[in-house]
Amino acid sequence: MDRPPSPPAPLAPQLAQIRRRNPDLGPFFDEVVIALRAAGVGASAPKVGEMFPDFSLPTAQGSYRRLGDLLDQGPVIVNFSRGRWCPYCVHEVSAWTGMLPELAEAGVRFVEITGETGGGARAIGALLGASPHADVAEVLCDVDHGVALSLGLAFFAGDPLLDFYRKVGVDFHELYGSPSGFLPVPATFAIDQAGRIRFAYANVDFRERAEPADVLAALREG
Repeated sequence: MDRPPSPPAPLAPQLAQIRRRNPDLGPFFDEVVIALRAAGVGASAPKVGEMFPDFSLPTAQGSYRRLGDLLDQGPVIVNFSRGRWCPYCVHEVSAWTGMLPELAEAGVRFVEITGETGGGARAIGALLGASPHADVAEVLCDVDHGVALSLGLAFFAGDPLLDFYRKVGVDFHELYGSPSGFLPVPATFAIDQAGRIRFAYANVDFRERAEPADVLAALREG
């Protein structure tokens, strides 16, 4: 008799483990987060009960996908992340990969949005493609962070943060194809088939993410 698949492991402990690997960086990033919150970054992001704005973005292969067309097929979970270069994002996408069987069973599609173009976006797609239910997932490229900016989910990183990443070999110009110095705010939205937001999470602290199980639960309860 076949056993049912084990539920995916919670994401928060995995992220906490990454954080513990570099404890000396904690105070620096804590200050960054405090400054971003004081500046209101992410505060105007879409909220539960609102209609999620439609958009059209290219895939890593160059074809275009429109949110409205995906919603014609059922509810959609939209996830904004910083990209394949961010270990927190990699763990988050891996957690969503583990959730794809449940999403497929519930008739829910998953859309991962990254400002990375080309190789970075394809690498994220490879993570999701490890699931036998990869057909319910899509990776879209938010070129120049256009959609993120329109939703209040992108910000200018500022010299201290840009200098830090340069020193550790992270080149945003190379990754995002632009010298703008903008970064997306990690965010997750569960959108019902009518386009209304049932779950919304946006956090300038990139070390924290929504639990995939909670996001799907919000859609089911709605």
